[in-house]
Amino acid sequence: MTQTPTAHTPAQGQARVQFTVPAQHPMVTVLGSGDALLRVIEKAFPGADIHVRGNEISAVGDATDVALISRVFDEMMLVLRTGQPMTEDAVERSIAMLKASESGESDGQETPAQVLTQNILSSRGRTIRPKTLNQKRYVDAIDKHTIVFGIGPAGTGKTYLAMAKAVQALQSKQVNRIILTRPAVEAGERLGFLPGTLYEKIDPYLRPLYDALHDMLDPDSIPRLMAAGTIEVAPLAYMRGRTLNDAFIILDEAQNTSPEQMKMFLTRLGFDSKIVITGDVTQVDLPDGTKSGLRQVQDILEGVDDVHFSRLSSHDVVRHKLVGRIVDAYEKYDSRHGTENGTHKGSRNRSGHKGK
Repeated sequence: MTQTPTAHTPAQGQARVQFTVPAQHPMVTVLGSGDALLRVIEKAFPGADIHVRGNEISAVGDATDVALISRVFDEMMLVLRTGQPMTEDAVERSIAMLKASESGESDGQETPAQVLTQNILSSRGRTIRPKTLNQKRYVDAIDKHTIVFGIGPAGTGKTYLAMAKAVQALQSKQVNRIILTRPAVEAGERLGFLPGTLYEKIDPYLRPLYDALHDMLDPDSIPRLMAAGTIEVAPLAYMRGRTLNDAFIILDEAQNTSPEQMKMFLTRLGFDSKIVITGDVTQVDLPDGTKSGLRQVQDILEGVDDVHFSRLSSHDVVRHKLVGRIVDAYEKYDSRHGTENGTHKGSRNRSGHKGK
């Protein structure tokens, strides 16, 4: 971003737009520290010239680019008016959403400001909210449907957002308890060889669910809620034979369920309950020859009333940017070599599991 005392004059065939930042918003909230936010915009639209004079921002370039730049600033202002700061990541995601809408890759029903300002849960000074369009639609689906599947690669917020919705439902008394479960399938590691009791062996496996809970609730309250049965964290096998009423139930790592386990779990649904099932079908750790229940259930339940499938992609990864690139790189490698996660289908690792 270049700050100049005069507005740039458009050449023939170019367009120009001027944007005024309201006086109540300091320019640093729009430009970013050291113009970091505006460098993101400039990088996204290399053919446009963007200039600043006081609280006036002008852009000159291709008509489509200039129109999108104007919309980016409009969306930024809508977010800033809520008191939420803009980050480089938020600006990048806003631009991606607007470009996808412009190209027809998305229907454009939701604007970046609507996505970035939807609060799910506030806890200990931080707010949990969706960061991408698919994440927002996933969260909205949880509100609208009884059973929701969140399917996508690592880092897309599938489990974390579901956990936030569960805590929100508990706090608003929509449900009386939260049940968090995972199939006890080890990714190439045998729990049987670990020292300790069954509980001590299972506890580390369920640790990611505990970690998410600690982000969303007062850590001191978690043991009390678990002792009272308000929150239950248990292996999937513990669900057999139960009917779960008035509960928000999350099945994590569902790609590691067998078809029989998936059917068993789905039929635990009781009255006034909600189920969210999350998983990544590219990271199956089941023994060779065992079909993933998560893969099969998509063929069985797709189109069934009150069941929704939310599919996320590498574009929805909200971890380090490199995670999204890693996911894409593996997908490209697999498509070229006919492999899964870089390993030939049917091959086994030393533990006897498929190399998936």
